[in-house]
Amino acid sequence: MKTVLITGGAKGIGKAIAYEFANCGYNVVINYKTSEQQAIQIKEELTKQGKSVEIYNADLCKKEEVENMIKFVVDKYKTIDILINNAGISQIKPFADIEENDWDNMINNNLKSVYLTTKAVISNMINNKNGSIINISSIWGVVGGSCEVHYSAAKAGIIGMTKALAKEMALSNINVNAIAPGLIKTDMNKNLKEEEIKDIEEDIPLERAGTPEEIAKTVKWLSETKYITGQIIRVDGGWQM
Repeated sequence: MKTVLITGGAKGIGKAIAYEFANCGYNVVINYKTSEQQAIQIKEELTKQGKSVEIYNADLCKKEEVENMIKFVVDKYKTIDILINNAGISQIKPFADIEENDWDNMINNNLKSVYLTTKAVISNMINNKNGSIINISSIWGVVGGSCEVHYSAAKAGIIGMTKALAKEMALSNINVNAIAPGLIKTDMNKNLKEEEIKDIEEDIPLERAGTPEEIAKTVKWLSETKYITGQIIRVDGGWQM
């Protein structure tokens, strides 16, 4: 049975990914930082259904906590076959108002966390000559978002990291890809007013926001497709063609 580690797996896209893999028979490890009750609820629900699920609290900006988490997973399951770097934060703020601590917080949570988690996992995958790493970026990492310069920069960094690491890891049979979601129905977009969402949907050829489940199915497919690496898959309803 293969093992998947999902960072930020207690809510939104991460939660949908956890359910997708659990329902397909994987060992699922859900990382969370503050969403303890949500993580416990997911574990209890899926465990009752006979699924293999563990949860682990770790601040992904802290190297020691990340390394302890990876040790826990490897000790329990021996391998980490799939890593989904999903955890992240967002903030809407004009560039002139972004303070240094805003910038550092965004880069740490959205980019440094991906570096630390991937670095801690990669030796296990190299030893096994097998693995799949999928990073959740954003459409704003591709085209840039007004009033989200620091968020766009962090998500663009994930894209650059994905492409570069894919080249390094190919000889070890490790695939590295990223998904750039568009407008998805999650709490991350709860700051948008209903009319703002409708305005965006009018610009989307498919005329609607996406769902976390649609991202999850793309992640699952990408994790099992061995001849795709270094790619950024846009899941945005055709919003940014």
